[in-house]
Amino acid sequence: MIITGEYIRTLRKEKKLTQEELAKLTGVSQAHIAKIENNKVDPRLSTINKILKVLSKSRKKTCICREIMTKNVIFAKPNTPVREIIKIMRMHGISQIPVIDNGIQIGSIRETTLLQNMERNLEGLQAKDILDRPFPVVDEDDMIDMVSSLLDMHPAVLVAHSGKINGIITKSDLLSKKY
Repeated sequence: MIITGEYIRTLRKEKKLTQEELAKLTGVSQAHIAKIENNKVDPRLSTINKILKVLSKSRKKTCICREIMTKNVIFAKPNTPVREIIKIMRMHGISQIPVIDNGIQIGSIRETTLLQNMERNLEGLQAKDILDRPFPVVDEDDMIDMVSSLLDMHPAVLVAHSGKINGIITKSDLLSKKY
């Protein structure tokens, strides 16, 4: 069988996925998906394999992010002292925390962030002084398959509804909940 752009489009539509959703699930840009479906590019075999892997998965076990996210996200503000963040992380048994300012994520602090800054006087520092990159944000109605791919590269994914962060998903959430 020859895999054509039309065949990929047909499979994508059967799975009721948009090009954007397929792009997120495969780590390929939406524009590239469109070009593949319109036979305007000759994609690499690895790209086709990623697409076919996503499109061949059974959607029966799939759920949306809202169904497995942890609600009431524990977060720090930019001026939260680092010593307080360490206490919060220990108390809640978490290894990362988003830093949010006026409802907008501006970065994160992870255990590795703390370890990388050990030579500094953490006692006198605030979250804004040692910010790490922000976590990816998905919509609460996005398919959980997309989050699995993101968690390969990030320790957590934030979940939003109408732009407001209302949940978080970590690898332990995926492992502990059946979907």
